[in-house]
Order: sequence, then C-alpha cells, then structure tokens
Amino acid sequence: MAELRISGDALVVRLSWWEKAAGRHGDVRVPLSAVRRVSVEPDWWRALRGTRRRGLWVPQGRCVGVREHAGGRDFVAVRPHHPVVCVELRPPAPFDLLAVSPAHPQTTADRLRQLAPAIDPVRWRQAISPPPDAA
Repeated sequence: MAELRISGDALVVRLSWWEKAAGRHGDVRVPLSAVRRVSVEPDWWRALRGTRRRGLWVPQGRCVGVREHAGGRDFVAVRPHHPVVCVELRPPAPFDLLAVSPAHPQTTADRLRQLAPAIDPVRWRQAISPPPDAA
C-alpha cells in the first residue's frame, strides 16, 4: 500500500514493490515547498483526472501510475472504496497532483498541512486549469 512520507525537505510517495512494477514508476519525490493544497477525497473515483498514460488500471481493483489531462499530469496510487489524500502541487514538482490511498487518510492529510511551509488554507481541490495556450 502506498504511503505519503516526509523525508527531510521532501514529500515522498513510497510504493510497494508490486505498485512500482504495476505503475512502471519508482517512488515519487517532490519538494515539500511545492505542496499547495492538501485535501481528503472520500469518493476515490473523484481523485482520478484525465486518462491513463503509464501504469495499471484494474476496474474495482487498483489504479497506479501517471494520468494526463488538459492541465498537466497526476500521479495516482488509489484503492477503490477507500478515501484518497489529494496533494496539489506547484512548480517545480513533476506532477500537478498526487492522489494516494494511505492507511490513515485524515491523519496523513493533517500532518502534511502542518509540515508544508507554504500551504493554501483552502481544503478542497480546485478545478483543472486550461493549458496556457488555450483561448
């Protein structure tokens, strides 16, 4: 099961060996200063945006990997029927959103809100921004 951990000045999505294999991706590491907003999504499917680009999607099973949408890319490690911690990121992070189903979602989200240095106090996710060249 994927976990969100703080390691020094970075937020790390720690994946199990099978999640690394299924998602075709190693652990994800982003600067803690890139965390913009943290929320808990009770409906797991609402955390999934865009289409699968790399990874595994098993209906009613697991969703692990990279998803792309009009606003950029997300990394997800989601278990159906479990709440999801959604971490919105700002540049220079490689993703726009990290969506993870940890064992204790509310505790994890509260801890991230305390430790992120420049977090937005709004606790709900924002809509996907269109690409800059869209008119």
